[in-house]
Amino acid sequence: MRHRYNDCVDSLAELMGHDSFQVKELALCTLMRFVELEARYPLIKVEWKGTLTFPRELLKVVVDGLLPLDEDASLLISRFQEYLEYDDVRYFVTKAVTESIAQVMQKTKERPLPFYQQNVFSLISPMIMPNKESDMVKYMVKQALSAPVSLTHRLQFSLKAHKQAFQKMWLSFLKHKLPTGLYKKVLVILHDSILPYMNEPTLMIDFLTVAYGIGGAISLLALNGLFILIHQHNLEYPDFYKKLYNLLDPSIYHVKYRARFFHLLDLFLSSSHLPAYLVAAFIKRLARLALTAPPEALLMVIPFICNLFRRHPACRVLVHRPNGPEDMSEDPYLMEEEEPSESRALQSCLWEIQALQNHYHPDVAKAAAVLNQSLSEMEDDISGLLELSAYELFDKEVKKKATDVPLEFEQVQGLFGKKNDIFAEHFTLA
Repeated sequence: MRHRYNDCVDSLAELMGHDSFQVKELALCTLMRFVELEARYPLIKVEWKGTLTFPRELLKVVVDGLLPLDEDASLLISRFQEYLEYDDVRYFVTKAVTESIAQVMQKTKERPLPFYQQNVFSLISPMIMPNKESDMVKYMVKQALSAPVSLTHRLQFSLKAHKQAFQKMWLSFLKHKLPTGLYKKVLVILHDSILPYMNEPTLMIDFLTVAYGIGGAISLLALNGLFILIHQHNLEYPDFYKKLYNLLDPSIYHVKYRARFFHLLDLFLSSSHLPAYLVAAFIKRLARLALTAPPEALLMVIPFICNLFRRHPACRVLVHRPNGPEDMSEDPYLMEEEEPSESRALQSCLWEIQALQNHYHPDVAKAAAVLNQSLSEMEDDISGLLELSAYELFDKEVKKKATDVPLEFEQVQGLFGKKNDIFAEHFTLA
């Protein structure tokens, strides 16, 4: 009987690679039913009453079937998600995934496996970890909760053990080279779905610093994780502001992560202890890049710059330098300089904002004109402007009610000629 059962398991494992999704789904559900039954009625002799008897090897077979090397298994993985709601299943899945990554990636000699790595991400990214011990109440092996359990069992199902397994799984996944698209997906969820559930979030420092140094959208997305490590875990990142300054390029006004980036930039520049030359360099660079930015981005960045002036009054010399543009044969600001302290921003002026006061969009021109007046002490709330899109801006303009304007000419009555003309009688306007 045992041999026949093992043959059945092997056959079901093969069917998880079948061409038909219905066959795959039935094989998956049958194997998970076997997992549940083996957990309740173990095939091995249990010496200690209450000792954990979860069928790890059988679950490993299921996990391996969910992670093929050469095809996308996201649909089958989504069917498996309901089983991850069980705390014990999720715990042993994390361990099985860690083992799978070590075995598979070792054979490839660090060469990326796009399908396999995407399948792993699809399996582990939706995992919802408990926040406290009292949240861990849902187990597939229900009788294990009521029976007397061993010390090993209790430790294995402590929240700390769950976090340790979760942390080890993610670290093993992220230590290998990822495709660019997957890099972005990981960074999008890192700050709220991974770091809070790790026993030692600082172990992500290497991954985040490497991502921060890649440049482009990946660097922007790495800011979220770095922000948590810097503010909550006292991470010291040398030349952080220099790197942040060099992230400012024309693309920041166009990427879909613009709102997240400017929210974090606002937080990083909120400290009143930042030197004036550094803040002035950020203001000047943002203003220079604004010359080619779309209107929806300008309506956000101009109040953003105004807030920086309110926090750092020493930078107001950029606005209130008498006859700034006329006194300078050329702008002393060095846009290509990577070091903010060498950019000579404080010696310049904001002629860019003056240029935006003649912008074709009336709302932009009006927003830029604010700097001609003395700024109020209260900062502008830019949270509602971070997500502003071109569609919303256009929709707002379309919905504006036009007022009738008195005109000094006689309204046309016909297609040709004047009123009462013979053509007007036959060719009237509808």
